[in-house]
Amino acid sequence: MLRYIILCFFTIVFGVNANAQNTNDSIVKKSSDVVSSKDTVLDGKLFKSENKIEAIIDSVDIKSLTDLPEVAELDKKWLDELYSNSLFDTIYKSVTELNYEPVDYPELSTDTLKARLERLNTRTPFNVEYNASLENVIKNYLKHRRNSLERLMGLSHFYFPMFEQEFDKHNIPLEMKYLAIVESALKPRARSRVGATGIWQFMYGTGKEHKLSVSSYVDDRSDPIKSTTAAAEYLNRVYRIFNDWDLALAAYNSGPGNVNKAIRRSGGSKNYWNIRHNLPRETAGYVPAFLATMYIFEYANEHGFKPERPPFQLIQTDTVHVKQMISLHHVSEVTGIKIEELQFLNPSYKLDIIPKVKGKTYALRLPREAIGKFVTHEDKIYEYANTEFNKREKPLPKLVSDDTKIRYRVRSGDYLGKIARKYGVRVSQLKRWNNLTSNNLSIGQRLTIYPRTHGGSSPSTPVKKVVNSAGKQTYTVKSGDSLWTISQKFSGVSVQNIKDWNDISGNKLKIGMTLIVSK
Repeated sequence: MLRYIILCFFTIVFGVNANAQNTNDSIVKKSSDVVSSKDTVLDGKLFKSENKIEAIIDSVDIKSLTDLPEVAELDKKWLDELYSNSLFDTIYKSVTELNYEPVDYPELSTDTLKARLERLNTRTPFNVEYNASLENVIKNYLKHRRNSLERLMGLSHFYFPMFEQEFDKHNIPLEMKYLAIVESALKPRARSRVGATGIWQFMYGTGKEHKLSVSSYVDDRSDPIKSTTAAAEYLNRVYRIFNDWDLALAAYNSGPGNVNKAIRRSGGSKNYWNIRHNLPRETAGYVPAFLATMYIFEYANEHGFKPERPPFQLIQTDTVHVKQMISLHHVSEVTGIKIEELQFLNPSYKLDIIPKVKGKTYALRLPREAIGKFVTHEDKIYEYANTEFNKREKPLPKLVSDDTKIRYRVRSGDYLGKIARKYGVRVSQLKRWNNLTSNNLSIGQRLTIYPRTHGGSSPSTPVKKVVNSAGKQTYTVKSGDSLWTISQKFSGVSVQNIKDWNDISGNKLKIGMTLIVSK
C-alpha cells in the first residue's frame, strides 16, 4: 500500500512538470517564429517595408491604468454644462416653435383661467387679457414642462431679488423678471446660435453700448447684476418709443425696426395680438411665452408646484472687491467652498480666473460665512494664489533647431512611447514633427527627432525620497482639510513648507494621511 502511494506521488509530480515543460516549449516556439520578407535588410533580418507595427500601449499592466483625475473632472464639468444647456435649448425651441393647438388639461377650466388672468391684469401693466391662444400655451406648459418649471422656480429664489432691485431703480415693471426665463432659462452662460449671451441674451455690440465689457477673462453679459442693469436701460429705451410694455417686449427680442414693420403691415394697429402674425416667428411666440410663464409663477401654489431650492439665497451671499489676480480654484482651496458653487456665484469669469486690470474693479461673490474668512486672511490668500500661479507649466525651453535634428529609422519592436523616452521628448512632439495622425509605425520608416537627451539613453527614473518623521510634529489629514487650511493651523508654516517636508508635488491629500508640520 505504501509503495502504491509513493508511486502515485511521483507520477503526479513528474506528470505536471512534463506538461509545464511542453507548454513552455510551445510558447518559445511561437515567439521565435521568423518573419519572412524580401524587401529590406534590417539588423540582419529581412522585412517588408510595408509591414505595419501596431501601436503598443506604453504600460506593463493595462489593468493598472487610471485616468488623470483633473481631466476626468473636466469631462464631468463639460457633461454638466451640456445638461444645463438642455433647459435653455428647450426654452428656445418652445418659443420659436410655439404650438397654439388646443391642449386637454381638465385640471384648469377656461372659466378659472379667465378669472385668474383678469386678477393678474389688474396688477400689472402688461396686457394679460384672456384669449384662446394664450390659454393653449399655458395649458401646454402646465402639462408638458412641469419638471423644468419647478427647477426654474427654485433658481428664481436666487436671481429674482437682484432683478427686482435693478428694475425698481429704473422704474421697470417688476414682472419683467419673468423675461429672463424666456430669454435664457436663468442660465448666466447661455449662448444662442447667433452669439447672444447671458441671462438677458445680449449680442456683443448691444452689450458694448450698455457698458458690458467682454475680454478673454471676463464677460459682463454673464454677470447677473450688470446685465440686468443693461437690460433695464434697453427696455426703457424701447418703451419710450412704443409706450406699451407688450410692444417693448417684442422690440427687445427682434428690434424696434421689426415691430414698426409689423405695425405698418397690420394697418397701424398697435395691439400686440393684432400685429403678432406679422412679426418674425420667434417674436410671435415671445410674448405668449412670457405671459404664460408669468401666470404659472404667479399661480404656482394653485397648481401644486414644489420648487427645487437653489444652494443659496441671494441674501446669504456677499461680495468682496478683488485686489490681485486669483483663481476660483484658489478660493475654493482656502475657503473650503466647492468650486461648482463658486462658479454658480461668479458666472462672468470665463476661465474661472478673476484678473487684475488697471482701472477696473472685479468682485468675488461668496457665501456670507466665507466672506469673513477671506477678508481676515486676504494677504495670505493672495500670496498663496501668486505662488500657485508661478508654478504653472512654463513654455518649454527652445531646444529645437536644425543643428540638433536627427533622423531615426524605426526598428522591430519600436513604438512611439519607447522612442520618445529614448530621446527625452513627448509622443505629441514626435507626431507633430512627423505629421503623424495615428500611433502606428512602419519598420524602416524615418522619423525626424529633436532630442533633449543627446546621448540617446533613457532618462533614469527618479527615486522617491523617504520621509523621516522621527522627532517632528505631525498632523493627520481630516475630511475637508487642504494644504492651505493645514498650514494656517501652525504658526510660521507655509504650504510650500508642508510640500517640501513631505515630498508632495501636488495639492491632493488623502484622509488619514500623516503630514510633517515642523522642521
